[in-house]
Amino acid sequence: MRLSVDHRTVYRFSEPQERLVQMLRVSPENSHDQTVASWRIDVDCDARMKVGRDGFGNAITMLYVEGPIAHIAITVSGEVLTSHSDGVLHGVAETLPPALFLRATPCTAADAAIATFAADTTAGERDRLARLHAVSAALHGRFARDRGRGDPSIDAATAFAAATATPRDMAQMFAVAARSLGAPARYVSGYCLTGFDGAHRPTPHGWAEAHVDGLGWVGFDPWFGLCPQEDYVRVAVALDAAGAAPVAGSRLGRGDEELDVDVVVSREE
Repeated sequence: MRLSVDHRTVYRFSEPQERLVQMLRVSPENSHDQTVASWRIDVDCDARMKVGRDGFGNAITMLYVEGPIAHIAITVSGEVLTSHSDGVLHGVAETLPPALFLRATPCTAADAAIATFAADTTAGERDRLARLHAVSAALHGRFARDRGRGDPSIDAATAFAAATATPRDMAQMFAVAARSLGAPARYVSGYCLTGFDGAHRPTPHGWAEAHVDGLGWVGFDPWFGLCPQEDYVRVAVALDAAGAAPVAGSRLGRGDEELDVDVVVSREE
């Protein structure tokens, strides 16, 4: 499948800023399951960009802007060729051991309610892969789907107590549940063709991956209750959503900021 991605992020500031520093995790990489045909990052102001990698091995672009600056628009666009893999990763460069992804973070701290939910859901299942599929399906059935941006500061335990959940919430809950079962798990950010009303969506997509001995890393998207397939573009991984955020950084200046995000993913014939 050939997928086209247009991802636009606009920051507006109530007062001009003296300096901006942004880390962009928006560049997918080649693997056996996806090939980047074209990709570019554009900024609507004078800026300096430097490519590199973060601690999880993700491709990053550091963006430096000297002010005064009242707003900035970051546009990411490109095309990626994808193939069907039953959710199993192939040909992805791994820089860290799977056991690292048993670690918790403030947003994915161990939680008794989620652990009990995972244990009850998988009772009688001995196979790890089957248990993980069961957790993903159970999370999918438990929550109404929230198609908005949600609150990025909400941790998995708080989200688990709500009636609705965003893709980010469900992916973080899955990571907590999988780790409670002894499976290394991580958050994944990227793009997905389906799942929202209309072409436009308020954020990139988020799902999870868990490690299964003898098989490797396997993707799980509890928001759909399915494994990621050829309609997904995989970009970055981390212990939680904050670590894989498409745009993160700092600014030097007073005042408030307003964020507007628009993502369009389409299939090219």
